[in-house]
Amino acid sequence: MARCLCLAAGLLCAASSWGMEVDTRLKWFSSAAALPNHDLQRQLDGTPAYDYTAELRLMTQPQTGPLRWIVHGTTTLNGGDSFQLPQDPGTQLEQTPRDDDLRLMDLSWEIEDGSRHRSVARLDRLAVNYQAETWAVTVGREAVTWGNGLVFQPMDLFNPFAPTTVDRDYKVGDDLILIDKLFANGMDAQLLAVGRRNEDEEFTGQAGSLALRLRGFAGNAGWELIAGRHYADEVYGVGLRLPLGGALIRSDLVATNERGSDWEFSAVVNLDYSFSWFEKTLYVFAEYYRNGFGVDDLPESVLLLPEDLQERLQRGEVFTFQKNYLALGTTIDWHPLWNQTLSLITSIDDGSSLLQTQFSYEPGDHSRLELGLVAPLGGRGDEYGGVPVAGDDVTTGGARQTFVRFVYFL
Repeated sequence: MARCLCLAAGLLCAASSWGMEVDTRLKWFSSAAALPNHDLQRQLDGTPAYDYTAELRLMTQPQTGPLRWIVHGTTTLNGGDSFQLPQDPGTQLEQTPRDDDLRLMDLSWEIEDGSRHRSVARLDRLAVNYQAETWAVTVGREAVTWGNGLVFQPMDLFNPFAPTTVDRDYKVGDDLILIDKLFANGMDAQLLAVGRRNEDEEFTGQAGSLALRLRGFAGNAGWELIAGRHYADEVYGVGLRLPLGGALIRSDLVATNERGSDWEFSAVVNLDYSFSWFEKTLYVFAEYYRNGFGVDDLPESVLLLPEDLQERLQRGEVFTFQKNYLALGTTIDWHPLWNQTLSLITSIDDGSSLLQTQFSYEPGDHSRLELGLVAPLGGRGDEYGGVPVAGDDVTTGGARQTFVRFVYFL
């Protein structure tokens, strides 16, 4: 850890000496998991399982004439009991990247590697942006978000957050070219190209993405259209946003033509609303999600899942195994300095659920402390009770977890 901090401090001093304004974020995240008897990790390594992530992020955006440079450097230490073991994507709390093996640019440098930890220095943003009056161009590593999902994001194909991810301050960046155009009628268009490498770490167009997005308004309703090629698939999508009284309804429908053969349809529709209750501000939402690549029933092992679903799980595009899900949630502002979020995700196909609650305390503009709990409400062999690895006797993902996260901005 000391080596990581020394490297980050060196980068900070260098940027300051060049006259750049540098912002800093320091994060600590740790979790403890009580693993059930049938869990694979418990059988291999016992229970409870303790894991941690420490990260120092340095950020600068200097302006050079019409060009804005975007640079985020991170120094990260990951470790713990689960470091070398596969994780259930549907219950992951952390999505900190460890390498750039499949990205176009390899901007990661290993500092130290051990059996239960790894420290890495990485450029999570490295882009230049040109902004004109009605159009802009971004080239380099930057984050892109598409779609209207609150918990699930079928239209967001570019590093979406998992439903349970705690740290959502910064989305992982992609190596891309992004062209934005704003029209006089309020409509805007985005042309996006993302470069990646395949599993052999070779750059190929078959691993990349090329897509066009159009957005506009029809009265009070907002609409969004996308069309493109993602890996070897054709992808088309439509999204709508419609106010309903004081609430807002959003929906996305995505059609994927897999390698020129079968069509799969994924969708999300949600509604959210804010109101006052006993002088407290409450925010509530409900969301239905259909995973077009999901299965009706879980097989005896996750290794037997359909190939197209396994590919998307590995790429971090979907985080569920079955087809139909309902998510309910609320945020309560108990006090100006602290609030609570509560969410319940239910698999409609097998009836299991995942309960997550989090308390957030912000004593000022520069720091935030979060404490939380994640509890599966399902039986062995269910989506949220323990996904089968080798029959119902060996599973993964059914752990009760507690976590603490501290963030400090400077």
